[in-house]
Amino acid sequence: MCCGDSILKIFPSEIKEILIRAKMDQEQLQEIRIRVGQPLVCIYQGNEFFLYRNGTLGKERKQGFVVSRENLIETVSYVSHYSLYAFEEELKQGYITLPGGHRVGIAGKIVMEEHRIRSVKYISFLNIRLSHEIRGCAKQVFPYLIKNGAFCHTLIISPPKCGKTTMLRDIIRMVSDGNSFIVGQNVGVVDERSEIGGSYHGVPQNDLGIRTDVLDCCPKSEGMMMLIRSMSPDIIAVDEIGDYRDVEAIEAVFHCGCKLLATVHGSSMEDVKRKPLLNRMVQSHSFERYVILDHEQQVGHIQNIFDERGTRLYV
Repeated sequence: MCCGDSILKIFPSEIKEILIRAKMDQEQLQEIRIRVGQPLVCIYQGNEFFLYRNGTLGKERKQGFVVSRENLIETVSYVSHYSLYAFEEELKQGYITLPGGHRVGIAGKIVMEEHRIRSVKYISFLNIRLSHEIRGCAKQVFPYLIKNGAFCHTLIISPPKCGKTTMLRDIIRMVSDGNSFIVGQNVGVVDERSEIGGSYHGVPQNDLGIRTDVLDCCPKSEGMMMLIRSMSPDIIAVDEIGDYRDVEAIEAVFHCGCKLLATVHGSSMEDVKRKPLLNRMVQSHSFERYVILDHEQQVGHIQNIFDERGTRLYV
């Protein structure tokens, strides 16, 4: 069987049977894309494949199983437990989170109200993204993030699909639980898109450690300030910074005694310096550690680790 029951049960029988025949390893399956009138697609072991009716993974578009409107409607019904209204707030964000932290991205006709997204109707596109925890993936990096027994302000730089969120999640778990490098810290996580904790009904489905508090579906700028005021965190963790709305909150974290653990899209320090907000932080030595990931050898491969002055630490 390719997937656990929690994933298989959201699909109609036609698609479910194809996935069972495919016999994929769930740990290597990243996405399943359903588009009305288009072939069923999956991202498996980092590559895109069309799924044929017999379960074969192939590159021939014409042989791919074509998704019907009925297939998609049935999937949406299972995902929402036959009540899209109950997921109205999540739909405004464009996704629904499933038990296990898996996420179903949704696209269709957007309904606006007073310049804000009210809902999505005529849903015609789904992207099922499987959540993967890789406990221990940060063990190689972690010693470089500690200086004199304290956690360093850290920025993880990574292109898309290179494991930055997986790495972030494991660092949060390690610093929260504590280990031989550092005593356990209170960690506040602002999980704007439910990708870090994969929360379902407010409870993280991923292991973020015993001293971690999560603000789910909360904008980063508001969330960071809320955590500072209410939860007394030692460390605040966020995914994908770079928006000017985050500036004030990020600077508040730097000045209130909290440490910041964050990620950003990029492939190098030069990439980061091209972004005015981040370049300002680089020039002022705000971050003490920069971890750069790529997928040269495998997803999450560590390309470099630098300190605040640009000295390479990783050999």
